[in-house]
Amino acid sequence: MCTPTPGCLPIRRAYPWDLTDAQWAQIAPLLPARDPTRGGRPGYDRRLVIDSILYVLRSGCAWRMVPHDLAPWWVAYRWFRCWAADGTWDRVHDRLRDRVRARAGRDPQPSAAVLDAQSVKTAEGGTDRGFDAGKKVTGRKRHLLVDTLGLLLVCVVHAASVQDCAGGRRVPERAQGRFPLLGKVWADGGYANDIDASLVDWAWEQAGLELAIVRRPAGQRGFAVLPRRWVVERTFAWLGRSRRLARDYERKPEHAEAMIKVAMIRLMAARLAGEDYQPHGPIEQEAARRLAEQDQQDQPP
Repeated sequence: MCTPTPGCLPIRRAYPWDLTDAQWAQIAPLLPARDPTRGGRPGYDRRLVIDSILYVLRSGCAWRMVPHDLAPWWVAYRWFRCWAADGTWDRVHDRLRDRVRARAGRDPQPSAAVLDAQSVKTAEGGTDRGFDAGKKVTGRKRHLLVDTLGLLLVCVVHAASVQDCAGGRRVPERAQGRFPLLGKVWADGGYANDIDASLVDWAWEQAGLELAIVRRPAGQRGFAVLPRRWVVERTFAWLGRSRRLARDYERKPEHAEAMIKVAMIRLMAARLAGEDYQPHGPIEQEAARRLAEQDQQDQPP
């Protein structure tokens, strides 16, 4: 076995979360090509770098604990950070999402979406941390805007101390211009409560979005599947399978947003490769049934 140098990498056994050849074929053409005119030695293989990032994402380990048969931790972190800064993760994610929607028979441009927020604890240090008095959580808040299939459209991360009504305004701002057909968004009561319901009018006036609040039935106790809102809750469950996202370990909110997009890239690449790793049990069957019912309701008479 040779020493792991940029030009000589040992043959290793794949980890369960490594990209397969079919998944890599979906992602590789979307990554920026190396500019040979810039000189310097050839770097580590990009597929190995992404496998290293996926190992951190799935296992939840610290960057310095990446196994020796993967790319060095500083190489993987450098590329993760650079691709987050130059928008590479955004471009790859959006292209894959368009392909998944097209394969499902949907227009790449969504016309409806679902919005929800999740408060998660953070590790020590980092910026934009706060206390969510409602959830009793010290950390950050994630706002996810997903389409009716549960695919990510917009992700916003900020301190948990910011209320949903205030933090939710950042979502239409980022969606504006990117999704010209988007006209309706379902959200929970946290975005329009008895104290502050200004987000509903603001979303319509500033972004042309109809914000429909889906509330619990009067007198409802315990868990209840609410129309439309379950779609984004399922997306949070998808992300929760990656231990790095069980809580927010990133020092910067923009890195936390990038890690969420990496998780969705892995999910969509598997779907496009015909290697969907999501369970096919009764939960997914029930989800497919509900999606079919909602699509039928949305069709004009």
